[in-house]
Amino acid sequence: MLYLLETNLADQKSVFFALANVHGIGKNTAFFICKKLGLSINLKIKDLSKEQIVGILQLIDSLELRLNNELKKSKSLILNRLVSIRSYKGLRRVRGLPVRGQRTHTNAKSAKRQKRF
Repeated sequence: MLYLLETNLADQKSVFFALANVHGIGKNTAFFICKKLGLSINLKIKDLSKEQIVGILQLIDSLELRLNNELKKSKSLILNRLVSIRSYKGLRRVRGLPVRGQRTHTNAKSAKRQKRF
């Protein structure tokens, strides 16, 4: 196991899928990182050299991405702001109803059951 970017990356996974598992890095960004560093998408985490790991970290720092806890904190602050200014989206979120305009007459039973906040 390689501990990188506050995430444990499994040795048997390829670099592409392991980076995509980091919160805040999706498939497009993982593909961009692999392509920019010249890494094969099929290269396993256990086969990475120290220089390649340092290169991954430097590239991610230069991209200035929000990752893991920083991203989660900013998302929660945005949601709390919507609730505090009493916007429509914030009120729907507090009540546990669909936020993005879905119908509730026959659907959204799971949204009514789950209190998402």
